[in-house]
Amino acid sequence: MKIGVIGTGNMGTILIESWLETKTLEPANLLITNRTLSKALALQEKYACIEVTETAVDIAKRADVIFICVKPLQIHNLLQVIKPYINKDQLLVSITSPLSVAQLEHEVPCSCARFIPSITNRACSGVSLLSYSKACLPKWRSYLHELARKISTPVVINNDITRVSSDIVSCGPAFFSFFAQSFIDAACQSTEIDRKTATILTEKMLIGLGDLLSKGIYTLPTLQEKVSVKGGITGEGIKVLEAAKLHEVLGQLFKATHEKFDEDIEEIEKQFRYDYNIRN
Repeated sequence: MKIGVIGTGNMGTILIESWLETKTLEPANLLITNRTLSKALALQEKYACIEVTETAVDIAKRADVIFICVKPLQIHNLLQVIKPYINKDQLLVSITSPLSVAQLEHEVPCSCARFIPSITNRACSGVSLLSYSKACLPKWRSYLHELARKISTPVVINNDITRVSSDIVSCGPAFFSFFAQSFIDAACQSTEIDRKTATILTEKMLIGLGDLLSKGIYTLPTLQEKVSVKGGITGEGIKVLEAAKLHEVLGQLFKATHEKFDEDIEEIEKQFRYDYNIRN
């Protein structure tokens, strides 16, 4: 089984490194390429048996499973280049949210799927979001699910919750990282703590929080209830967050991501001349 990855940017590299380091894939079974070939060659230096191909066409000709890890508006042009070399026995996978599996299936004669990763997958953790085309063969559904399971918790989603799911799973780590850094900044500005100490304490706290949740010791609500005792200091802090209407700020966040998502969908629909929301 040959796996091809077209595009070795951030997410393409995360998938490659995660699968190789968990021994899910053997380097000799992996074909990779990138528009800037030096990026793919840098991965080959780290994992010697990976094969770097000069073009995406080489991957289309030789791979059983093809992952497209390029920017959303580059996908249509890429498909026009590789489409003549794709056959019905292959699986084509996109990792971008504003391109639906129905649009992908409309362009190529093979099984199609969408695999939206998260940076947390690099630690073999977090969630990956899967969607399958109507004609995607059962063997490919099972295979992709297993690839995802090796580095994440796979969750199958429909188009109607794709953006919000991706906001939580893929964008969420960056949002919470921003919040954590703001938390650290405020601590340093308001007290005598130095940034290095505040950073260590915050990072260790977040790791501990994750452990509590992953081990099922607490849920988010029960954890808050346990720490925020009546008349205590934590409760005073939460009152400040409530007064700042944090939920309204987060509502604006989701509004902004969905507006950008809608813009991307509109541009992709113009390219593909096919509706994003066609049901499979």
